[in-house]
Amino acid sequence: MERHMALELARITEAAALEAARWTGRGDKHSADEAATVAIRSLFHSVDMDGTVVIGEGEMDEAPMLYIGEKVGNRRGPKVDIAVDPLEGTETVANGLNNAISVIAAAPQGNLLHAPDIYMAKLAVGPALAGKLSLDDPIGVTLAKASGILRKPLQDMTVSILDRERHQEMIQALRTAGVRIKLLGHGDVMGAIEAATEGGVDLHVGSGGAPEGVLAAAALRCLGGELQGRLLPGTPEEAARCRAMGLGDPRRLLTMEDMVGDGNVLFVATGVTPGDLLSGVRYLPNQKAETHSVIMHSSNRTVSYLRTIHHLAGRGRMDLLAEQAI
Repeated sequence: MERHMALELARITEAAALEAARWTGRGDKHSADEAATVAIRSLFHSVDMDGTVVIGEGEMDEAPMLYIGEKVGNRRGPKVDIAVDPLEGTETVANGLNNAISVIAAAPQGNLLHAPDIYMAKLAVGPALAGKLSLDDPIGVTLAKASGILRKPLQDMTVSILDRERHQEMIQALRTAGVRIKLLGHGDVMGAIEAATEGGVDLHVGSGGAPEGVLAAAALRCLGGELQGRLLPGTPEEAARCRAMGLGDPRRLLTMEDMVGDGNVLFVATGVTPGDLLSGVRYLPNQKAETHSVIMHSSNRTVSYLRTIHHLAGRGRMDLLAEQAI
């Protein structure tokens, strides 16, 4: 993926973050998500690419903008798949909590998995454990293998998992094993990514959204890590939807190649609220704001951080973006 495209996508996630952050702590997740979505869609047309949304806000009849199959870009660049979550962490923003981001992943056409909006079981690890563990193993076996490979006692290992009722049995198994547990209120994408950074998390386990799994897999490809997944259709209708999206066996183990292909991947995210990897939007005096973004390339595993000061003087940004989106 070309470097100028990375900066253009960062410009777009910055705009989404600026708009979504205005709703921090206001208890209105829908307005926060809409603000981010309008911002992203209004700016996509200026990017030199012929893009197709493969992960977005839903099917065409569910989402008027950034729906699956929507064409984005000015059609003057490479053909790419786009996975986008304008606001990953809508409730996080609404409640003034940490780790909300705006995120886009891009890869050559045909590389990103068309993941339905259902749960996915996940195992995310960093470079030291990539290719050496299996989602098929019981969690106790996985922990023992990881401990041996890392040469780290179980009591010194940290495992992150979403704090959800469906995870209570796994959380108890983790406690029984003696590892440290980082319970996440929200932020499935960032939780998986942290397993491949120097944030102190060794593994990310549990289930979360399948689209978020693909976004996390894109980042982990850039970081040299790994995410394995398995879709968890809860109804015959969800299983049928998986098959309609090209997944003949909805419950088969999904590898990195299944989720992000074998081409170059680009991952861009901007912090909306403060987090472990990215700072949130900071509104400054004199109608200015600061954003903090990360840009990752899989081709050379480059990870760049971008701090930007934005001048917000003039007409309201939402008014301008809404006009452009029409």
